[in-house]
Amino acid sequence: MDFSVKKLASGAGLFLTRAVQFTEEKLGQAEKTELDAKFENLISRADCTKHWTEKIYRQTEVLLQPNPSARIEEFLFEKLDWKVPSRVTNAELLGQYMQDAAKEFDLGMPYGNTLEKVGECEKRLGEAEKEFLQTSAISFLTPLRNFLEGDWRTISKERRLLENLRLDLDACKTRVKKAKVAEAKAATAPDFQETRPRNYVLSASASALWTEEVEKAEHELRIAQTEFDRQAEVTRLLLEGISSTHVNHLRCLHEFVEAQAAYYKQCHLHMQELQKELGRLPNAFALNSTNAIATPSMVTEGSSSPVETDTLKIEEVQPPATGTRKARVLYDYDAADSSELSLLADELITVYTVPGMDSDWLIGEKGNHKGKVPVTYLELLS
Repeated sequence: MDFSVKKLASGAGLFLTRAVQFTEEKLGQAEKTELDAKFENLISRADCTKHWTEKIYRQTEVLLQPNPSARIEEFLFEKLDWKVPSRVTNAELLGQYMQDAAKEFDLGMPYGNTLEKVGECEKRLGEAEKEFLQTSAISFLTPLRNFLEGDWRTISKERRLLENLRLDLDACKTRVKKAKVAEAKAATAPDFQETRPRNYVLSASASALWTEEVEKAEHELRIAQTEFDRQAEVTRLLLEGISSTHVNHLRCLHEFVEAQAAYYKQCHLHMQELQKELGRLPNAFALNSTNAIATPSMVTEGSSSPVETDTLKIEEVQPPATGTRKARVLYDYDAADSSELSLLADELITVYTVPGMDSDWLIGEKGNHKGKVPVTYLELLS
């Protein structure tokens, strides 16, 4: 019990000494040991790294999981060391709703069949998103969190200890300076005419006491200086390790970019496949009137079309004298048979219609090649 009280009193005294030294420094009444410029640069670099790593980490969390409630739930599960439950992505949920609706609307009908195809694609997009989230969390978020919760906490702890030892060192310097001033005053020779002989003994005794106090203060100063130098070297090594942290984060950033590129590429491929499937499905609606193309001759009301799509021979089709238009290709398209024309994104082609042709298709020409092209892959130009 007595030991605990002494330890508590010693700790309180040390805390009070540091508080006094810190206050006097702020008031400009005490000197402060300054770190060298290189050390200060290392500290600034470390603070900058922590600041931006934390911002990037938080915003990446928002990107991967926009729902704040879900983020809090995952955080609590991690802190409690529980397994985070698997979540259904929004795309997967949308795909399931579309497929359920398709069954209600009859898969044999155009709308139901299209809902089934789109729903299946949305599910694949959701699976790709889930894989991307998992990969990003492991390869990018985890290393950033390990730095903030591991390396940075160690650096902060050692910096606080260094600051405390600096306060102790400066307090020792102050005590040494005060002791030397007192010793000099005590050693001043007395006036032989006004001072009685008894005061010579008192003056010599005081001088000896202050000399002993100076030696004690200088001994404490040497100890404080040694501890401060040792801690400064430890802290310097940790701060220099920030360079290794940058290299590690750079590698993680490359992995994050690769994961994003793979995810978006996979999504693009899924959407291209969906567009091709939808392009081959019969639609129950005609082209919008704003995108309609004038035919060389209008079919009179009530008359039947002289040409059917199934019997259309591409090599016999001739472009009309008027009514052709330019169109820009939106996506790559691979011809399914010899009657279709393969397309490349962003190229310009000439398109027109022929009587009796399915409204979802046009005749496209580029150079000496000619064939059917799906309207959904084109942007009709005025």
